[in-house]
Amino acid sequence: MRVVLASRNAHKLDELRRILGESVPGLELVGDDGDGPVENGLTFEANALIKARDAAERTGLPAIADDSGICVDVLGGAPGIFSARWAGPGRSDADNLELLRWQLTDVPDEARGAQFVCAAALVVPGGREVAVRGVWPGRIARERAGEGGFGYDPIFVPEGEARSSAELAPAEKDALSHRRRAFEALAPELRALAGG
Repeated sequence: MRVVLASRNAHKLDELRRILGESVPGLELVGDDGDGPVENGLTFEANALIKARDAAERTGLPAIADDSGICVDVLGGAPGIFSARWAGPGRSDADNLELLRWQLTDVPDEARGAQFVCAAALVVPGGREVAVRGVWPGRIARERAGEGGFGYDPIFVPEGEARSSAELAPAEKDALSHRRRAFEALAPELRALAGG
């Protein structure tokens, strides 16, 4: 069964092929070369559905998409859907991370809870739409650690870990991440679509 991933990110395509390849036999996941729509939803689920609808409409194929970010407890869940542009337009991942670190400067260690959140969506042209959520709990470290991953990974320490997400090997991160949790929750929908 051929499904399009509404993303031009080759790393995400590889990651989702690894994650879904284990649980959805016969899935052929292909990349999307479109520019993508404006993500103006107010939740992770809404943004994931916007992207999946656009890809399904343009390609005529079932489409999957995700939207993710980091939610910090003491900030009322922010940056949330604004994670990628927290420091402002045109700012980098490093700028976003440093702004978040600065905002939490005086927050005690016991109040630095956070979670990575990922919503995964499936849209079938002329048919079913579904969105599910995966959450990866942890806390925000005071200092950056690790060279792997991207975004907020160097300051996110997963629950039960002493290492940051950026210090985990790719296979370790794949096994634990919010993206895995969301797409594993979506896998039964994909298996049903494939008739399995």
